[in-house]
This record gives sequence, structure tokens and C-alpha cells, in this order.
Amino acid sequence: MTTQNFGDILEKALPICREAAAFIKNHVGGVSKEQVVEKDKNSLVSFVDEGAEKILVKGLSAILPEAGFITEENTVSQEKKSSMWIIDPLDGTSNFLFGIPFFCVSVALYATGDLKVGIIISVMNDEEFTAVKGQGAYLNGQPMRVTDADDLSKVLTATGFPYNNREYLDRTNFPAMHYFLMRTKGLNRLGSAALDLAYVACGRFGLYFEGWINPWDVAAGILLVREAGGHVESYDGDDVLFAGTIVATTPKLIEEVRIGLSKNSMRHPRKNAL
Repeated sequence: MTTQNFGDILEKALPICREAAAFIKNHVGGVSKEQVVEKDKNSLVSFVDEGAEKILVKGLSAILPEAGFITEENTVSQEKKSSMWIIDPLDGTSNFLFGIPFFCVSVALYATGDLKVGIIISVMNDEEFTAVKGQGAYLNGQPMRVTDADDLSKVLTATGFPYNNREYLDRTNFPAMHYFLMRTKGLNRLGSAALDLAYVACGRFGLYFEGWINPWDVAAGILLVREAGGHVESYDGDDVLFAGTIVATTPKLIEEVRIGLSKNSMRHPRKNAL
């Protein structure tokens, strides 16, 4: 595939992502407690997550029949192929179920060992974040860039932590959270890793960090941040997509950020082998 091919793929994938977003929006406030399943402790899923994923899988399969899938809800066989769609159909399920308007559709295309296309649609805020490798990053069709702040004291920070592993939270996140809380404009937790990354890409956040993360949570956002001029790495310098930890910031801030992350006691809680 050429660079131009990936631009074409983005244009074909966008309407499918919009359809999934519309499906989710149509069910806001319409999911009963009986229709929610607890996959793991405090990890919730509903028919809306699964329905949105099926819309995405069907539509994206038609664009690239040869591509495999890595998806959160496992509605399709997970296959290792040279090209793969990495999908979180509803990132921020808990927000969705509790009526908090921060959740999104996140879709990325991973091909020949790299992220090529990224799409994040913020369902309730009418915002579409898109990127193609080598072609920049856009918010509703307008170019976006990471913040140009040169000091942590000038930026907002975002983080996240697992719902189902309190031990991990105690052992690792607290030291770094304290460090950045004391040195930035504030510490936020939106409850959607994909939106955290999108907000770094457009300059709203100057830093986002999280451990115990999955590829589908961050794949599209990684490309958005990079194409917007930002810097993304894992806590240990591994391939960030499958490392299980992530930090997204700017080239100006990364050295100071690494100091804060060095306060954490556990470096890689989980790695996601492909």
C-alpha cells in the first residue's frame, strides 16, 4: 500500500466509524442494568459495545478483506496478519453507562509493523480526530498540533488507572500522580484513554500517562499524537502499542516527564504480545 492508499482507506473508514458512533449515541440512556455484563471486576460491557463492534468489523472487512482484527469485545476472530484493524468500539463504557459524555469510537489500521490510519470519534461532542501516517493529524478536518508549552507548570495532565487492579494503583500510579499533580496545572481522569490521547494531540492536555493499558485503547491515539508533533513511548522504551504502559507528551516536555515517571515502582505491569 502507498501513502495515498492509506488516505483513501481513511476516507472509506470514516463513514463506518460515524455509523458506529450514531448507533452508540442512539442508545444513550437506554441500557438497563439487566443488559450490562461484568466481564471482569468492574469491567462492564453492554449490547451497545458489541453492536458497535459488529458494525465496524462488517464495514472495515469490506474495505480490506485481507486484514485481521484486534478488538476489545472479541466479536470476530483475533488473527495476526500483516494488516490489522485495532478497534475499541466504545472506549469509556462506564462513562456511557453512567451518562457521562466522554466516550468514543477508536479505530486504527496497523500494517507492515506500523500504525497507518487513526480515527477517534467523540460521540457526544461532535469531534472527529483523524490521522494518516506522514499526512498530519486533524480535528474536524482542521490541522491540529500538540501544545507548544515548554514547562510542565503550563499544562494540564491526564492519567488513567485500572478498574480491576487496585494493587497496581497503590504500587505504581500514586507516586507519579503526586509528582505531576504538584507540578502541572492539574490532574484529570476522563475515563477514556483514546480521548486522553486525542486531547494531547490537539493541545488540550500536555501530558497523558497510564499503565495497564491495551492496544485497542491507544492505537489510534498514538498515531494522532505523533502526527500532531507529539512524542509517545512506553515507560520502558518498548514498542508502546504492545507494552502495557504509555506516556504521550511533547518533545519539549519528555525529559521532565521521564523524571516523574521514574517515581513509579513497577515499570511494565503487563505486555501485550501480538
